[in-house]
Amino acid sequence: MVTFETADPPPFVRLASDPLRWRLLRELSHGDRRVRELVDLVGQPQNLVSYHLRKLRAAELVTARRSSFDGRDTYYHLDLGQCADALAEAGRSLHPALAPDAMDAKRAGPRLKVLFVCTGNSGRSPMAEALLRHRAGSRVEVSSAGSHPKPLHPDAVRALAERGVVLTHESSHVDGLRRRRFHWVISLCDRVREVCPEFPGHPRVVHWSLPDPAKEIDEAGETYPAFRRLAAELDRRIGFLTARFGVPAP
Repeated sequence: MVTFETADPPPFVRLASDPLRWRLLRELSHGDRRVRELVDLVGQPQNLVSYHLRKLRAAELVTARRSSFDGRDTYYHLDLGQCADALAEAGRSLHPALAPDAMDAKRAGPRLKVLFVCTGNSGRSPMAEALLRHRAGSRVEVSSAGSHPKPLHPDAVRALAERGVVLTHESSHVDGLRRRRFHWVISLCDRVREVCPEFPGHPRVVHWSLPDPAKEIDEAGETYPAFRRLAAELDRRIGFLTARFGVPAP
């Protein structure tokens, strides 16, 4: 007779099996959130939400960063790459045949219109615009703007050139786009989130809490390393965004 030993469920399965933690994961999959926003969304006390966020952070599925708008606030971010790895591990642990295949693309729908917004429209939002256009091509119409526009930062151009993406951009004010319709509006800094206007047509509004690379000066007095980190983070997030849009991975 052949016997099989039973193993404990993988860590991700144990974590996600809790209904409240699953709801937190679902909410964070849409964008970065503050604790009080998560409390309102899941309808549970703050101490309970904070407890489960600590569990998710200990598992390295969720990260936290102080708001650049109000240092008393913290934004929580779901690491979708870590989740993908954890899900793949859970599938393999159940049966080798459950190793994940490439994500199936959704059926092509109408051309989506996406707007990225940050404060200066000189680094984060034009980089995001260029990266999404590079990945999605003509399938997505993408724009960017700022609440206090400044000239394009040369390190933004340099960081994307490393990735084979040409960045040319004229900064624009978000107020000039407030009558346009978008399917998605994505804010990239905590300050602009507080002043971003409402747009017609009820677009999906998402927040990505990303620090300003122009303010992250290293010991050599350079900002370029921060722009390189930002390019990597944006490329990762936009990869998951395009998967949601049904754009095949390059």
